[in-house]
Amino acid sequence: MLLQLFFTAPMLGFVWLTALILALTVHEFAHALVGKWLGDDTAERLGRLSLNPMAHLDPLGLLMLVTIGFGWAKPVPFAPQNLKQPLRDGLLIALAGPAANLIMAVVAGGLFRVFSMTGVVRIDTMLGAFLVLSILVNVMLMIFNLIPVHPLDGSKIIDVVTYRTGYENVALWLQTNGPRIMLVLVMISLMTPFDPFFFIQIPAYFGCDALLGTSCIGLLAMYFGG
Repeated sequence: MLLQLFFTAPMLGFVWLTALILALTVHEFAHALVGKWLGDDTAERLGRLSLNPMAHLDPLGLLMLVTIGFGWAKPVPFAPQNLKQPLRDGLLIALAGPAANLIMAVVAGGLFRVFSMTGVVRIDTMLGAFLVLSILVNVMLMIFNLIPVHPLDGSKIIDVVTYRTGYENVALWLQTNGPRIMLVLVMISLMTPFDPFFFIQIPAYFGCDALLGTSCIGLLAMYFGG
């Protein structure tokens, strides 16, 4: 748990929390930015078109993230009536967050490779740990948000796929019951040995390995003394 890490390895805890906050901030900022590009200034008027973490962090969500390992940021709103093509543009706004996380992961991976090849910065430093954790956090956040259950970004994919197909009731059911489904899954993850989000970890570590060009788990073991 992140909270425990602050007692055992405070610097690593700070680095991990910084990576998380940065990933959440850029994710939400990307939603607001694409919404602005597509003609909706709702997020901008609410002060969400900003890279200031305070504009996006939810106090309770941050507390939950630190204490139990699952949290959230404030969702970025948009007004469909301000969009030229609400269904398509709503999907683009939703996918902007995961896309931003992918870009951040790629940039962190590129920097790590440059540092490791040139030796300008040693990879066994806190900066190295920050880059590795940034990759893993951003890839996991991207995959998690693509789950097609409301209120996650992936739910917009279901809206588009079911539009005028006669299966709109599926999207409506997921929109109504999505938060309950996510709550149940989180409770199972926290209170039982079974992790219902296991399908996120496997591709996340695979992606981390690919971006680093080496073993992500091996590097984490080095940083965390495993």
